[in-house]
Amino acid sequence: MHWLTLGFISSCIEHFTYLGLFTILTLCGLGLPVPEDVALLLGGVLAREGIIRYPITLVVGLLGVIAGDDVLYLVGRGIGARVISYAGNQSRATKHAARLHAFMHRHGHLTIFYARFFPGFRALVYLSAGSAKFSFAQFFFFDFAGAVISVPVVVTAGYLFADRLGYLINVIHTFNKLIWLAVGLGGLTLLTRHFVLEYWRRGVSS
Repeated sequence: MHWLTLGFISSCIEHFTYLGLFTILTLCGLGLPVPEDVALLLGGVLAREGIIRYPITLVVGLLGVIAGDDVLYLVGRGIGARVISYAGNQSRATKHAARLHAFMHRHGHLTIFYARFFPGFRALVYLSAGSAKFSFAQFFFFDFAGAVISVPVVVTAGYLFADRLGYLINVIHTFNKLIWLAVGLGGLTLLTRHFVLEYWRRGVSS
């Protein structure tokens, strides 16, 4: 990430303190091209420097990421079905939506909880939860349960290792890349399996 971006985020938090941190984290849910974990790390660094207070930073950080996640959920709930419908013909879109709906209602609880620990992947999960009309109350509960763990960890990392901020950010970026690589390989495996099974079914039926 460009250091000018980090400087901008840091300045926002320094000048607007907790409101700045909350706003940036919420905007991450609106597509701000900044990983929310970086903002949380900077919050921890500034708490170490005495600009903001550590306990309040934890609370504001928690509220900010929850607000951002809720925005993603509501966006998915509002326009997710329309996006899916434009992806192909109506019958295929309906089938895709039904599969997504079934998956989220079978595994959504754990998926939402664990997604909080995987930056770069969580946005896709939260949008999918909204698109599948997953219960907002349950979404909020499991997202909150994950955030109660992840937010203190990231903020505390920034607080304890303020002098190694660049290293921490590189770790986050590397982890993001590994997550997307794993998702890509998983998707490729599923597609290969689908085509192999489809080819086998056609061979049997003929």
